Amino acid sequence: MTALPKYLNNEDLVALNKYLRLADYIGAAQLYLKDNQLLEEELKPEHIKERILGHWGTVPGLNFIYACLNLVIKHRKQETMFIAGPGHGYPSLLANLYLEESLANFYPDYRVGKESLKRLIREFSWPGGFPSHSNPETPGAIHEGGELGYALSTAFGAAFDNPNLVVACVVGDGEAETGPTAAAWHSTKFLNPLTDGAVLPILHINKFKISGPTIFGTMDDEELENLFKGYGYKPYIVSGDILYEPMLSALDSAITDIKDIQSQAISGSYPLKPKWPVILLRSKKDGMGQKN
Repeated sequence: MTALPKYLNNEDLVALNKYLRLADYIGAAQLYLKDNQLLEEELKPEHIKERILGHWGTVPGLNFIYACLNLVIKHRKQETMFIAGPGHGYPSLLANLYLEESLANFYPDYRVGKESLKRLIREFSWPGGFPSHSNPETPGAIHEGGELGYALSTAFGAAFDNPNLVVACVVGDGEAETGPTAAAWHSTKFLNPLTDGAVLPILHINKFKISGPTIFGTMDDEELENLFKGYGYKPYIVSGDILYEPMLSALDSAITDIKDIQSQAISGSYPLKPKWPVILLRSKKDGMGQKN
């Protein structure tokens, strides 16, 4: 089993598991429930939304990455921006922004509570509520999630001339098949470790997009590793039935790699083309192997 970073323990894993169950429920409820949002009575057909705008398949993965990343950057005291590229992943972002009360900082009506949670779920993708994709009204948003392929280039744009920032950018494996993303992998070649921040791409490989299998989903670990080494990255592959420990370890190692590259740059000894980290996360389409 992969060892946890030294600043985390089993209590952190228990808390992480409980948090993800809650975030996943809120994400699913936004997609499917128009009434009885807290399941206070037996679920009936009239409680279900007639039209679903969003994809459940990407929600658990985004919640998982967001929560694990927060654990690591909190302890590492690393200034970090989170960018989500997978299509229709907005229910995940809303769930996390609601739970951490970032929403309430701008919209007091969404302070955590029973009635605000019902409102968040009921009014998702509905007039007066939040839309089905990230929009300018979302706290901290610089990338709208309605058009696939631009998350990674947006992430690099945020990192240039911002030396203290790490931009964690989630790229869906379906999204990764777009032309803009294919070109954006090469943007590390323009990063200056002395004057720029860093981008930590997290490729979420859950094997399927709307119309069928993804290209990355058909590749084995050796193919993925060789491909990303060819791009100039240092890949960390995260896979298995239980992903908590491997993911937390990979995130911690990636932050260490970034700090090492930047420290070498300050000392004048960094290589011409440093190997920036990338995380390749394999998971099931609709779940993350959570612990019971």
